[in-house]
Amino acid sequence: MALRLNNPSSCRSFVAPLVSMNSSRSFSVRSQLNTSDSHKLVLEVKEKLEKDHHSLPVGKCGRDDEEMILWFLKDRKFSVNETVSKLTKAIKWRREFGVAELSEDSVRSAAKTGKSYLHDFLDVHKRPVMMVDASKHIPGESVEDEKLCVYLIEKALSRLPEGRNDILTIIDLRGFGTKNADLKFVTFLFDVFYYYYPKRLGQVLFVEAPFVFKPIWQLVKPMLKSYASLRNTCGYLLPTTVTPNSSAPKAYAFFKYCVQFVI
Repeated sequence: MALRLNNPSSCRSFVAPLVSMNSSRSFSVRSQLNTSDSHKLVLEVKEKLEKDHHSLPVGKCGRDDEEMILWFLKDRKFSVNETVSKLTKAIKWRREFGVAELSEDSVRSAAKTGKSYLHDFLDVHKRPVMMVDASKHIPGESVEDEKLCVYLIEKALSRLPEGRNDILTIIDLRGFGTKNADLKFVTFLFDVFYYYYPKRLGQVLFVEAPFVFKPIWQLVKPMLKSYASLRNTCGYLLPTTVTPNSSAPKAYAFFKYCVQFVI
């Protein structure tokens, strides 16, 4: 049985359609600037960052990373000042969090619990798939969990095929209880995908949400109002989400009622 947070008619305000959610769909008409105009704005942001925030690191994901600058420009609807502000916040966070130092070894302890991992294959829309087993999350282990989360996001983005910009997250809620609820960690996730990886979260799909999850979701929904671009990413996991195949790995057996993955 596929998940239901509520009956479909009452969930229209937050259920996303199960189609490709290419990030560019969320951009305004201004995102259609030609290459020349876009490059001029990239250079303008780059110059402002060098002048006003010279201490920020350079190189990949640094203040002179033109690809990153362009992505944030699109997110900020090509507002130079807003882009500079958001990029500065993101680059500072990456340095303080130690994103560049994250490795398989550094997150091994959290990863071996199986609470979150990256699926070996892409979904039907060619998006990397991040899997989360919510019943294995223990509040209080936030530092290790945060590192694992960011490491997996970075790894997922490194697997993006040509033409894709976002990732899919599937959260298995079987066995989820109040002991697993962690609003502090949820807030961290919102911050990560809104401020530091904007437009990278294409969809969040839940599997078999239990009754106990509903009041928790009612607490989470108002928080989404502060993260406008994340409000329409949640929905149902349905058979059309992934490509059917009769030999799905045993590790993903909880999909047996609704879906199987490409092998």
